[in-house]
Amino acid sequence: MPSAPASADHARQARHALWAALAMVAVWGTNFSVQKAVFTALSPGGFLFARYLMMPLAAALLLCWRNGLRWPRLPRDELLELLKLGLAGHLLHVGLVTYGIHWSTAFSSSLILALGPVFTLLILRFRGVEERLSRGQLAGVAVACFGVLVFLSDKLLGGHWQASGGDLTLLVAASFFSYYTVAAKPLIERHGGVTVMTYATLLGSLPVVAISAPAGLGVVWREVTPIIWAGLLYAVLVSAFLGWLVWGWVNAVRGVARSAPLMYLMPPV
Repeated sequence: MPSAPASADHARQARHALWAALAMVAVWGTNFSVQKAVFTALSPGGFLFARYLMMPLAAALLLCWRNGLRWPRLPRDELLELLKLGLAGHLLHVGLVTYGIHWSTAFSSSLILALGPVFTLLILRFRGVEERLSRGQLAGVAVACFGVLVFLSDKLLGGHWQASGGDLTLLVAASFFSYYTVAAKPLIERHGGVTVMTYATLLGSLPVVAISAPAGLGVVWREVTPIIWAGLLYAVLVSAFLGWLVWGWVNAVRGVARSAPLMYLMPPV
C-alpha cells in the first residue's frame, strides 16, 4: 500500500496532468483553423515539408539539452518499436490528417478526429491492457461516437463527396494516432517522453520529407507572409512538437483510457 505522502504526490501530479491535457486540447482545437489558413498559402505538401524539417531539429535540440551529445543507447528491438511509432504517428497519422483537414472543414476535422478514444479503447482491449474506465465514461464515449457517425452519414447522404472523403481520411488517421498513443506509453515510462519523441520523430521524418519535397520546393518561401509564418510555427512547434510531448506525459501519468475521452472537447473549442 503506498504511503500517504506518495499518494498525495501522485494525486497532485494527476491534477497537473489533467490541466496540461485540457490546455493541449484547447491548443489542438484552435489549430484546425490555423492549419486551414496555412494550407491555403503553402499547400498541404508544402506544410508537411516545412514541418518535418523543423520537427526533427527541435526534437534533436531538446534531447541534446537534456543529455548533451551522449544520447541514450536503446536496444535494437526498442529502436524497431520507435520506427513503427514514427511511421504510424508521423508518416501515416500526420500525412493523412493534413490532407483530410485540407479536403474537409475545420469543425468536421475536429469532430471526426474526436473518434480517437473509440479506437484507443479497442486497441487497449486488443492488446490486453487493463485500464479502469467507469460506466459513465464508457457511456459518454459511446454517445459521442454515435453522434460523430450520424454527422458523417448525413454528409454522405447529402452528396458532399470531397468533404466526406476528407472525413473518411481523418477517420483512418485517428486510428493511427490511437495506436501511437497506446504503443508509446510503455516506452515513455521506461525512457521518458523526450527520448521517445526524439527518436520517433527522427525515424518517421525521413519518408515524409522525401514524399513532400516536390511540393515544398515548389513554394516561393520568400513570399510567405509573417502571419502565415506565425501560423506555421504555432502548428509545428506548439501544437505538434509540444503537444505530442505533453500528451505522452499525460498518458503516462493518468493512463491512456482516462485521457483519451478528453479529445471530445476539441470540437467545442
